[in-house]
Amino acid sequence: MASTNGETDQVLVEEKSSVRIFKLNRTKQLNAISAAMTSRLLELFLACAEDSSVKLIIVKGKGRAFCAGGDVAAVVRDIKRGSWKSVADFSRKEYTMNYVIATYSKPMVSILNGIVMGAGAGVSIHGRFRIATENSLFAMPETALGLFPDNGASYFLSRLPGFFGEYVGLTGSRLDGAEMLACGLATHFVQSNKLPMLEEALIKANSSDPSVISSIIGEFSQIPNLKKNSAYHRRGRLQRRKTIGSLPQFSH
Repeated sequence: MASTNGETDQVLVEEKSSVRIFKLNRTKQLNAISAAMTSRLLELFLACAEDSSVKLIIVKGKGRAFCAGGDVAAVVRDIKRGSWKSVADFSRKEYTMNYVIATYSKPMVSILNGIVMGAGAGVSIHGRFRIATENSLFAMPETALGLFPDNGASYFLSRLPGFFGEYVGLTGSRLDGAEMLACGLATHFVQSNKLPMLEEALIKANSSDPSVISSIIGEFSQIPNLKKNSAYHRRGRLQRRKTIGSLPQFSH
C-alpha cells in the first residue's frame, strides 16, 4: 500500500501492526478532497475490508486541517471546460466512498484535529468513531451557496437532537469540538496533545472489537464545557420554533 506517485501521495498510508493509518496530504489546499484523493481512499478502504490482517482504520489530516471539503476549484475548472464526465465520475466515487465508510465492516477512527467541512464530514462522520479536539471546526459551508448539505449530511444532520441538525443545515453554522461532541457529530473529545499516545494505545491493543476501541479512546477523553454563546444552547428554542413552523425565526 505504499505511495508511489504524486496522485497516491495525496493519501499517505502507514502500516502499524494490524492498524492502517490514512493521512490526507494536501496541506496547501487544507486537505481538500480531489478526484485523485477520492479514488485512492476508495481503493484503500475496499482493499483493507478484504485484508484479514487489518483490524482498525485510522483517518486523519496532515497539517492544520482534517479536510476543508471538496476541491471546488477543480470542479469549477472542469465545468468551464465542459468536462461534465469528470465531475460526474468524481461525485460518483465520492458518494460511493461515503457509503463504504457508513457500512464498513471494520472499526474506523477519524481524528478531527482541525477543519472538517463539507466532503471532510463525508469521509469521517459516517464512520464509527469520530474524535474532536480543541482545534476542531465543523461546518457544511455549501449551504451559503444555496446548496443542500452534501456528502450524506442529510442523513447524519437529521439525526441530531432538538432540530439542531436542521439549524446547522440551514445556516451553515460553525461548530467547535465541544459542540460536535454535545450534539453527537463527534463520539469523543480528546485534547490534541494526547493524540499521539492515543494512537499508540490503539496500535498496541491489536483489536477490532468496537467495545475495546471505545474503552481505549475513553481513557483519553474528556467532556469539555460549551461556550456561553454556543449555538447548541439554542436547541430548545429551535424545537419550539420548528413546532410552530416559522422558518425565518427557526434559522436565526
